[in-house]
Amino acid sequence: MRGVGFAYDPKRFSLQVQDLTLRPGELVACMGPSGSGKTTLLELMAGLLDPIRGRVEFLGQDWSNCRPAQRQRLRLEHMGLVFQGFELLSALTVEENILMPLRFLGRAPGPANPRAQSLMEALDIRDLAQQKPGQLSFGERQRAAICRALITDPKVILADEPTANLDEDSARKSLDLLVEHSRSLGAALFLISHDPRQMESMDRTLSMGALSGELCQ
Repeated sequence: MRGVGFAYDPKRFSLQVQDLTLRPGELVACMGPSGSGKTTLLELMAGLLDPIRGRVEFLGQDWSNCRPAQRQRLRLEHMGLVFQGFELLSALTVEENILMPLRFLGRAPGPANPRAQSLMEALDIRDLAQQKPGQLSFGERQRAAICRALITDPKVILADEPTANLDEDSARKSLDLLVEHSRSLGAALFLISHDPRQMESMDRTLSMGALSGELCQ
């Protein structure tokens, strides 16, 4: 991100990022109070929002030069996203939700996909594979969303409060899985969190200004 500015309403809130780079294998946490722009920052990084000025590049591609289909393909192939709202499809089972990125990429995973099974096992939801999201607790949905984000072995993981709905044990396992993925595959991890304990696993921590929405490094 270079010289990025964004505003829903400049009189109420604006976000400013002068210079931010995520390097391969780097673990970065972003902290700040509610309303400071952390989720907006993540959506700009993912190409889900467009800045009013400045440049956002992903794997050498300027999001502003990519058509919607190109953006979607880049995200599916190379980016793992964990949203606060989980974004699971209610008509699909947990396992089908986790495998959905592979199906969109035309890889047609078969039943009992080993990668999906391994991810679900790591987060203790393997026995929920055939359940629908509506049958799950918020914490179980959160863990399913994390599994889905990792199913394609992405080069960049953007996670918005990925442990907010989890108990201490599940939160630790989820963070360990994200860090392990990043370390083993050289993937960058950008983590939004309110939990200071999670900073111990990170390479660096960024903070969002409470009123200005300016990113401080």
